[in-house]
Amino acid sequence: MILMKRALPDLNLPFAAVLFAACLLTPIVSLADAYLDARASMISAYQAEDYASMREYAEAASAARPGFAGGLFNLALAQALDSDPEASLATLERLLLQRVDFGVANLEEFATLQTLTGWDDYEKAVADLYEPVGSARVAYTLERSDFIPEGIAINGSGDLYLGSIRHGDIVRVAAGAKTLLTAKAGPHWSVYGMRLHEGKLWYVSSAVAQFAGLDDDDAGRTGLFAMDLASGELTTRAYLPKTAGQQVLGDLEFVDDDTLVLADQTDGVVYRYDLNSKSFSTLVSRGVLGSPQGLALDESGNHVYIADYIGGLARVELKSGAIVQVESNEAVSLYGIDGLYAYKGRLIAIQNGIRPHRVVELSLDATGTRITGSRILAMNLPEFDEPNLGQVQGDKFYFIANSHWNRFDNNNSLPDELSGPIILEVDLKNDQAQNVR
Repeated sequence: MILMKRALPDLNLPFAAVLFAACLLTPIVSLADAYLDARASMISAYQAEDYASMREYAEAASAARPGFAGGLFNLALAQALDSDPEASLATLERLLLQRVDFGVANLEEFATLQTLTGWDDYEKAVADLYEPVGSARVAYTLERSDFIPEGIAINGSGDLYLGSIRHGDIVRVAAGAKTLLTAKAGPHWSVYGMRLHEGKLWYVSSAVAQFAGLDDDDAGRTGLFAMDLASGELTTRAYLPKTAGQQVLGDLEFVDDDTLVLADQTDGVVYRYDLNSKSFSTLVSRGVLGSPQGLALDESGNHVYIADYIGGLARVELKSGAIVQVESNEAVSLYGIDGLYAYKGRLIAIQNGIRPHRVVELSLDATGTRITGSRILAMNLPEFDEPNLGQVQGDKFYFIANSHWNRFDNNNSLPDELSGPIILEVDLKNDQAQNVR
């Protein structure tokens, strides 16, 4: 990945083998090394057409990262190439437990599975994955087709704010849309995560290639900003020092009135920002997380949950920086989470790194380090075109249904006639969502 989290799949094979290159969390660095080593050996074996060895390395990679959908797919692929279609189908059925599909029916490498007795049932189950799940109301729309929304914030009065990746605009969406700030008038670029706090709109912004009119001198810059909603004045402009690499602050979360936590999804660093000293410090160092995205403070206020897009879900103790991997059973995938939010001791997650895309509610055990259950709140709804971020307001969850991030081509151009942003509302008290376990 260079800039877009949606470009994370590392397609080293000439088909849809998803081989993520990511470090896991501090307590299991050895397992992360084992996964990366096994993955590299697996690719070499594939290229040499040594499918027995490819299978051996795929098994090692899957053991190093249990339940990882990409690892399970690669294992199924290796089993199919190693002339063991029964084992391959059994592994694909493990993916079905997570409600994940890799489109194997269209890949010739899996053709031998189609003669098996269980293949028809598998195909039907995959087709069922693409049925709509849950119900959501269209709460807001904005008639700007190339807006490409990422930042979203809403207050108790129903005022909704959206930030644009494409143009850097910040718009208040109500009875009539009003542009509050543009990149031309302000010191920022593409607008990522947003939060409302103490009468101010806080947001992070990064100079990415998808930003229209990017100045080469700005490329790679990123920072934290705050706008006073009453006056429209920018009260905070805090830039991270520019480095030789890419930096993209993608989300932020308030710990208390004096402290923010911010995630750099490309560099992998998680920062604290002190509002009094106006300074950044490191909470999670580079190399621990692969691509930290959404942030959610736990009920105690002592920990923050971090969605590592390519490494699962982590919980960090704010005082010490100690980090642990949140566990789940194999039926609940914790990969590919973009937006992450706390709700009454649970977590709401938007997953656009697995297919089908979905909004899920995750239940936690008493320790807060294990997922005990999951239910799908929304999946395959007609408005979906890569949902990304949202916000809990009361018992409602508002989220961007159609970010269109997936519509950028290799030149960072967009097709004509995209739909404008659609914000969906989900009732979190609705008990008709689909339980995963």
